[in-house]
Amino acid sequence: MTRVGQLLFCAILGFGLSFAVIVAVLRGWRLRRVLPRQAELHHTHHPAQTSVPRLGGIALAVAFAAVLCLPLDLLFGCQLYSLRWVIAGAALAMFGLGLWDDLHALGAKYKLAGQLAIASAAYFLGLGIHVFKVPFTEQVIELGLASWPVTVLWLVAMTNLINLIDGVDGLAGGICLMLMALLTVVGGDTGCVPFIAAGMAGATLAFLRFNFPPARIYLGDSGAYFMGFLIGGLTIHTSHKGTVFAALIAPLFVLALPILDTSLAIFRRGLRGLPLFRPDRRHLHHRLLESGLSRRTLVLGAYAFTAFFLLMGLVVFWSRGQHLPLVLGGATLLILLLASRFGFSREWFAVVQVLDKSLRSRSEIQYAMAHANWLALEGARGGSIQGICEDIAFVTRKLGFTRLHIRLEDGEQTWELSSPCSAGVECARQPLPQAGASRIVHGSGTCQCYAFRHPLPGHPSCHIEFHTPDLGANGAERRAQGGGPVRQSLTPSKFGIISDVLAEGWAKSLIARRRKNDLPMRFYHQTQPPTAETAAGLRTTDH
Repeated sequence: MTRVGQLLFCAILGFGLSFAVIVAVLRGWRLRRVLPRQAELHHTHHPAQTSVPRLGGIALAVAFAAVLCLPLDLLFGCQLYSLRWVIAGAALAMFGLGLWDDLHALGAKYKLAGQLAIASAAYFLGLGIHVFKVPFTEQVIELGLASWPVTVLWLVAMTNLINLIDGVDGLAGGICLMLMALLTVVGGDTGCVPFIAAGMAGATLAFLRFNFPPARIYLGDSGAYFMGFLIGGLTIHTSHKGTVFAALIAPLFVLALPILDTSLAIFRRGLRGLPLFRPDRRHLHHRLLESGLSRRTLVLGAYAFTAFFLLMGLVVFWSRGQHLPLVLGGATLLILLLASRFGFSREWFAVVQVLDKSLRSRSEIQYAMAHANWLALEGARGGSIQGICEDIAFVTRKLGFTRLHIRLEDGEQTWELSSPCSAGVECARQPLPQAGASRIVHGSGTCQCYAFRHPLPGHPSCHIEFHTPDLGANGAERRAQGGGPVRQSLTPSKFGIISDVLAEGWAKSLIARRRKNDLPMRFYHQTQPPTAETAAGLRTTDH
């Protein structure tokens, strides 16, 4: 059997096993033999997908185990190393950590601690980056004691990069497919890496058959952690006994999109005073969806972008890094050209303006986070839902919103916190590209209010909606005439961030309260009959 035939055999085996396992998982899911994890506020997928399993990693892990257990030395005459079992054991341990999180949500600190422990164990069992070859020279630097943190940083970073881009159907799976194709090429003529990579490429292709928009199964943390760690481990194994040069740099070009997205996310959250690892809906794929792109167009565009960088990575590998400056220059030019095509990217280059706005709203965002944490603790104490809603209405008024609207299973309630427009003025609502946001405009254009709606995770019929004061020039003029302060930091963007923070605290409070009391999401319990106004589905309270 030729070399191409051997690789094709592994790919077909991975494809068949992955396809069969996914079919079995979907059948078991329909019978509800697996309990789903509680949905989270920042999980955004296709609107029609109300109950999709996050268990795609099981199929990939099964395909990996099958290819790994093949007698590759007897079948294809490849050299086998004990290191492959280290990579396999650590990757499957990372899969187990992610599967636990898919079924029962873990905190970010516990997940990071588990990742660090698994990566450290892999290092002490022999998987490590021990020397570094300086590009364009023959100088080799011994890392010594620094090899441990460098190896752990590489493995944990690769693990989380795949997880961070798993926000749109088909995106993470497509990038993993291209990375496995790259590792099949750069794996060399000896060793088991090319065969494992080919098998995983086939398995990922089968997964994409069910994950392309609209998805029927998600990668989940189990699949993202498993694939990310496996890619990181195989690149170290491929890089000629730990020497970092073209074979280790080439995968970074394929990961250009998640690296760029993660860097911007950390920069954005740091400026606004948000936790660096707090999930949000401001990633690149979210912004592109808000700009009007369909999910399929977005995914296909991301594939084309990643494929171009895949070719760049191959150029770097084949030239042994000699063309790295030229490739980096072309990559930078392409990113700038693409960024100029989207209006929202202009704010990234207005550094002074971004810093000024972020610093002015930083204290209020942190103030909102403190209240959101308080709301979450109130829910854990087991208070009534009506009391929790009264609490968030109180907090919402303190933070400058004018109206709060909450819909639960037994009806709706509205709190008029202040008057955003002139008395008796009828306002119309215009949808905005930002997820859940709309502009409220008076017929004559005198009112520029905004509304931000957030669904309650796991309860599509329930939501919370925040209304801003009039943010137009006329609104500022009226506030000045009324003697109130004219705050320049009152912007739709700032209110959007604060509403997101408050909605997260409200959702955590209700979910914690339900876990403790196991009661439906209703304002009033069945043993506590509502008033006539509430029974009609509307209750308005002045604060």
